[in-house]
Amino acid sequence: MAGLATTLGSGAMTNAIGDIAEAEVLFVTGSNTTEAHPVLALQMKKAVMERGAKLILADPRRIELAQFAHLHLRQRPGTDVALANTMAHVILHEELHNPDFIAERTEGFEAFVASVSEWTPERGAQITGIPAEDIIAAARLYATAERASIFWAMGITQHTTGTDNVKALVNLALLTGHIGRPGSGLNPLRGQNNVQGACDMGGLPNVYPGYQKVTDPAVQEKFAQAWGMATVDTDVGLTVTEIMDAILTGEVHALYIMGENPMLSDPDLNHVRQALEQVDFLVHQDIFLNETGAYADVVLPAASFAEKSGTFTNTERRVQLIRPALDPPGEARPDWQIITELANRMGASWRYDSPAEIMDEIAAVTPIYGGIAYKRLENNGGLQWPCPTPDHPGTPYLHKGRFTRGRGLFSAISFAEAKELPNEEYPFILSTGRVLYHWHGGTLSRRSPGLEELAPQAEIEIHPRDAEGIGVTEGQKVRVRSRRGELIARATVTRRSPPGTVFMTFHYAEAAANLLTHQEVDPIAKIPEYKVSAVQVEPLEEKIITHS
Repeated sequence: MAGLATTLGSGAMTNAIGDIAEAEVLFVTGSNTTEAHPVLALQMKKAVMERGAKLILADPRRIELAQFAHLHLRQRPGTDVALANTMAHVILHEELHNPDFIAERTEGFEAFVASVSEWTPERGAQITGIPAEDIIAAARLYATAERASIFWAMGITQHTTGTDNVKALVNLALLTGHIGRPGSGLNPLRGQNNVQGACDMGGLPNVYPGYQKVTDPAVQEKFAQAWGMATVDTDVGLTVTEIMDAILTGEVHALYIMGENPMLSDPDLNHVRQALEQVDFLVHQDIFLNETGAYADVVLPAASFAEKSGTFTNTERRVQLIRPALDPPGEARPDWQIITELANRMGASWRYDSPAEIMDEIAAVTPIYGGIAYKRLENNGGLQWPCPTPDHPGTPYLHKGRFTRGRGLFSAISFAEAKELPNEEYPFILSTGRVLYHWHGGTLSRRSPGLEELAPQAEIEIHPRDAEGIGVTEGQKVRVRSRRGELIARATVTRRSPPGTVFMTFHYAEAAANLLTHQEVDPIAKIPEYKVSAVQVEPLEEKIITHS
């Protein structure tokens, strides 16, 4: 979001999912799409198999999508900026850029050109590990397509250079003019079903709903009047990782966690555990008690998506209604009711009779949602923001004719290595991610017997060459250790992960991968570097018996 907002003015997926059918080239990087976004991945496969679209895949692992790729670029983890800069160098060197688009719609071009002047294919190959001819082929394929789309997920953002990674991808789109049209664009695939909606509603430390800055006096006055307050809070708050640090320094004394399990999903879990044990008061609001809830002073039982009314805003900015199929069990209530009653007991005077009334307030104070109301959502497949007026049809793609910030901004990005690289003691790069059968912290999916049968235990992928070097065989238990913690997992010997890199999912509390990851974060977005941590792997005598 930070990278897109800075360069384009809007931090969201620019195009619609349906636009995949319009693209000639799909550039997918940092996204294991078939496992993390399987429905969307079907559209990519269909584009390749039925329409002949070309897929460029940049991923260190040989994921399923590699079977459909015209080019598979297996970059060394943490070298995404080097890859994008080298592709940009090739596009400029071979004059494949779009000079008219650049002149009419962008700024910062000259400084950007200077920044990539030394990123020859040979230098890019040396740093990324990708053959120079493959980088050249990818650059040509992306630049010469009539319509080309870029898709990414947390394999791009979960680095200490995550914001720079996104800006480097924006540079490619601005350089070629592949934005502001159907079948093009810059498309971050959001990691949870309503994370886009949460951000839209101000679930960030520096903005009110609609990305209106808390430091803007006009915005402050607007929300104070709308909410009947003399003043509103004007301070930029803390991010998730900063909150945990602030507990340990005595700055934060109470924590209210909704629908999240930081005891599995946050980095350096021993650090998180220390914070949750130290915080004076912890409230946990969720549909099941999970590892984080075990530390709570108060547990508030929430209704699930199937037990309440409301809206979700999905990865393509589409606002859609949800309706209850079941009654909430026991004392469980919809989140909005819990929050409203809590606020009123703290002295507020909130009066909402339904989520529809809340949506009306959202539309009144949030310009990008200005034309969205429940009545409009009842009989269609949803509306994509910005939808500023009641008669507006929604916006299937952003930045047509003009960027939200005016001109698109080129960024001169320098390459920086990951913060923790392998050494003799910790010789492997650990990268973490998801598996198709489980979701996030496992609060939901690990309660499904069927899913547990399909993926019952934590595994660590290791390349056959590395496995042979340390004496590990398929199915054997191994101890994985970093500077922060250790765990025991089952070894899967596979060429899916490249030599020197091991891969684990983070869904399993009994072998939580985030015991191993470190706390270094992107300096702008504050997102942890889950994709590159240094670890050692050693075999244990006992083997795990696998089921046939």
